[in-house]
Amino acid sequence: MSFITILGLALGLAMDAFAVSIAIGSRLDRLAARPLFRLSFHFGLFQFMMPIIGWLVGSQITRYIQHYDHWLAFLLLAYIGIKMIWESWKHDENKRSLTDPTRKWSLIILSVATSIDALAVGLSMALLKVAILFPSVIIGIVAATMTAVGMVFGRKLGARFGNKMEFVGGLILIAIGVNIVLGHLG
Repeated sequence: MSFITILGLALGLAMDAFAVSIAIGSRLDRLAARPLFRLSFHFGLFQFMMPIIGWLVGSQITRYIQHYDHWLAFLLLAYIGIKMIWESWKHDENKRSLTDPTRKWSLIILSVATSIDALAVGLSMALLKVAILFPSVIIGIVAATMTAVGMVFGRKLGARFGNKMEFVGGLILIAIGVNIVLGHLG
């Protein structure tokens, strides 16, 4: 597999992480180094690990998860999206959300939801007998970078539009989940 192919694959896989990070960046009161690092590191780590896990499991598990992996991603993203929409309504314009989505279970849920497609890529690479370590490293680095860029961009939008962006961010997460489901159904 050529480097250009791997890079294209990594960019494609990073798009969900990028969109989610824009939504998260838009709801933060300020963009500090720790939340930026936490989200970028975890999204990159999960995007790195999932292809390896998929590759190791190979075709043994494909028949068991291929029918509902997209529903799992949808449910995880919809849960966080609905939570963000709810919080955008219950906070006034001057009071930002107290919940930090770059912590605890929200961070883990978002990391899994944005990297499930990478698991399928790992499964595919196992079937094609492609070495997995180098592509996984590139996928992880690209996802972490795109996440950081998305958070910075999202924060600029959040500073300009306030809680409206938290609402829009929630809708974006739900839309990503719906897109994942439609992609598997169509």
